[in-house]
Amino acid sequence: MISHASQNSKEEPDGTRSADDYIAPAPRVSVQAFCETERTATAARAAGEDRRLAKAHLSVQMGGMAAAIETYHTVPTPNVIILETEGNGDILANLDELATVCDAGTRVVVIGHVNDSVPYRELVRRGVNDYVVGPVETLDVVRSICSLFSASEAVTAGRIIAVVGAKGGVGASTVAHNVAWAIARDLALDSVVIDLDLAFGTAGLNYNQDPLQGIANAVFSADRLDTAVIDRLLAKRTDRLSLLAAPASLERVYDFGTEAFDSIFDTLRMTTPCIVLDVPHQWSGWTRRALIGADDILVVAEPDLANLRNTKNMLNLLKAQRPNDRMPLYCLNQVGMPRRPEIAASGFVKTVETQPIASIPFDSRMFGMAANNGQMIAEISANHRLAKMFLQIARRLTGRSDVKKPQRSLLSPIINRLRAKQGVA
Repeated sequence: MISHASQNSKEEPDGTRSADDYIAPAPRVSVQAFCETERTATAARAAGEDRRLAKAHLSVQMGGMAAAIETYHTVPTPNVIILETEGNGDILANLDELATVCDAGTRVVVIGHVNDSVPYRELVRRGVNDYVVGPVETLDVVRSICSLFSASEAVTAGRIIAVVGAKGGVGASTVAHNVAWAIARDLALDSVVIDLDLAFGTAGLNYNQDPLQGIANAVFSADRLDTAVIDRLLAKRTDRLSLLAAPASLERVYDFGTEAFDSIFDTLRMTTPCIVLDVPHQWSGWTRRALIGADDILVVAEPDLANLRNTKNMLNLLKAQRPNDRMPLYCLNQVGMPRRPEIAASGFVKTVETQPIASIPFDSRMFGMAANNGQMIAEISANHRLAKMFLQIARRLTGRSDVKKPQRSLLSPIINRLRAKQGVA
């Protein structure tokens, strides 16, 4: 595969990135980069801090190919080698010499320059897995390393979407469940909802499910997890939507370590295109890790002062911790509640410095009916404005653009009748 740094990002007009710009996290691998320029070395070091390389161990050295050849005469090679060349020497000869000291199975990424005249097929013949045209940025290095594993091993790399409330009781779970429904039904993506509020989770109630097993069974037996075990724990809501429900029980205390849910997320990524995390409103090591490690984040807030403060704090932290990711998003919920003073959306924009992706109106009748029936809004009324709003949020979070329906021709009824007659004849 050839990657051109100047063509790696696909920006939409509103500043978001499209779905095909998604980068799956790399597995637990060792990576060593040998750079010739300080700019590339800086980008590589920054890539090592990216969340998608959190499991990888990346080290950076100067000296380019010559340094790599000298190093591997005495030490074993890592899983991935990144080599920068400025075209000053014979690239092919250097690669041939590197092959004599390189262990089998090592993957090689070459960062070259526009004036390189070596044919790509000659690089492939010598075992180069990816060629990137410099100068490179941090995201180019991340993408190149991650693509070596997500593409070459044909592993489904599921996208994780985390939904969390800026404050307790703002309806974040309701938003998460309705958005997941839209992703599964309208966008036709196989999806799993994980209810991470083990003590008070509502996903089972909202989806009218009462499974005997769920997320608790998975997290307390994380060392024995595989795709078969996860499949047995899932409660199927529709053909495309499944649920890892919370026990909603107070019989035990749910204190988790920072990495408690990592194996669950990693296992589901291998089989499920979209995982929606219903994250409880609390601040602990594992909730922070779940949010930072997600591919896309939606913060749900009500239009009041506490929500405004919390939304700003959460978005600022998430943006700082995820400098190479899509921006975390937020929406306003229960807008227009009677007799309640509210902060207008413009007030949020002024403080948070970004627009909410939706302002969901307060509708006690529709949401109450859905909650009592264990249904989603779209099940009650597929054409309701709330259902359409959840679909738009789903599209924004998944990077899916609107599907334009073909315009109905005025001649369609006549054409259909003629086709029907021809079929009878």
